[in-house]
Amino acid sequence: MSASGGNKAIIAALLANLGIAITKFIAWFFSGSSSMLAEGVHSLADSGNQVLLLLGGRKAKKRADLEHPFGYGRERYVYAFVVSIILFSVGGVFSVYEGIEKLTHPHPIDVPWLPILVLAIAIVLESFSLRTAIRESRPHKGPGSWFQFIRRSKSPELPVVLLEDTAALLGLAFAMIGVVLSVLTGDGIWDGIGTLFIGVLLVAVAIVLGIETKSLLVGEGASQQDLDAIERAIASGGEAQRIIHMKTLYLGPDELLVGAKLSFASESRFQDVATSVNTIEERIRAAVPLARVIYIEPDVYIDPAAPTPPTDAIVIKGLE
Repeated sequence: MSASGGNKAIIAALLANLGIAITKFIAWFFSGSSSMLAEGVHSLADSGNQVLLLLGGRKAKKRADLEHPFGYGRERYVYAFVVSIILFSVGGVFSVYEGIEKLTHPHPIDVPWLPILVLAIAIVLESFSLRTAIRESRPHKGPGSWFQFIRRSKSPELPVVLLEDTAALLGLAFAMIGVVLSVLTGDGIWDGIGTLFIGVLLVAVAIVLGIETKSLLVGEGASQQDLDAIERAIASGGEAQRIIHMKTLYLGPDELLVGAKLSFASESRFQDVATSVNTIEERIRAAVPLARVIYIEPDVYIDPAAPTPPTDAIVIKGLE
């Protein structure tokens, strides 16, 4: 997944959320709607989240050094995890608190047309932001569903923006329903219910984001599709007799580490093995371009089911 695609979606969401946050706070100030206050905090938190995602992408480009020999690619996972925490603490918990406060001390909405107008404008802007995120994500989604894309994507930015924008639209719908019902009935309790729904929604999205980014932080391996492609690349040339074992790990969204122990013929010369290893590495990189760090250990396969020869019968080639 290209970083530029993710950055386009993040910047679109950032600009939309900054404008929306300002108008929501203005509407809250004049109307006293708790839904508008919760939505204003939501948009402000989203803006901070997008700044963090951009910062994480920038830091991930730092070159590898002695302290971090595999580079800083996982910085993007760290900042995405921080985003989920902020979305939970700032957006979700505050909105739940504000909703409970409005339920216990309801009051009617002043200047009712203002929050309704602001919410309508915000829905249009958030729809634009979501459309941009969908357009940037579609080339990377593949044949699977959007849920599978969010679950399996190794680049955190686009899934985070997709979830944020979807939650924002749902939150705006809750706020609109709460405000309209409060205006029609003259009872501010509906505004509090809408605010409470916004908080619960944000908490749910934050939990999903936290679970997904935590898995990436702990370390995920290649997808089954990429594993199959790597195995075919190893076996297709016939240099190695078999794959004894293989492990993969994403060092960052755009860099995959591949470690494999391969069995070569016991009579193979060192020069031939070295040439074969280089050839296999080239095929792996051609099959899976993200496989940029590859370590191949040549070995001789010993069938664990075969009878073990006597100790004095084991001969180390070159020392006999």
